[in-house]
Amino acid sequence: MRDAGIGSISRVVQESLRLYLAEHSWRTGGDVVGALGIVYDHEARNVDEELTDIQHKYLDVVVSSLHVHLDQRNCLLVVVVKGSSKAVKALVDEIERVEGVKVVRLALMSKQPEQVEST
Repeated sequence: MRDAGIGSISRVVQESLRLYLAEHSWRTGGDVVGALGIVYDHEARNVDEELTDIQHKYLDVVVSSLHVHLDQRNCLLVVVVKGSSKAVKALVDEIERVEGVKVVRLALMSKQPEQVEST
């Protein structure tokens, strides 16, 4: 608490609940914003093309992407998304099925995060 500059336990609980709701409320539907982190083996057959094709299929939610070379074999693809949580889930499901994809990590939140009232 001291390192974060928070002076009371109730404030820590309030902040924790606010962050939890912001990070998990997207699962109940509605619109979301966030990013997908995808680590993949770029030497796997057609993996780059498949990931690009999937992004083009979901242009309604894919805002932008960033490709990072991690080493000679591994790449990180960061895909920024905004839109229907149902469409984002379908996008993630397709990405996870691509041969060569090692890890898919989501950082999503409801486009309209719930507010935790202070007491």
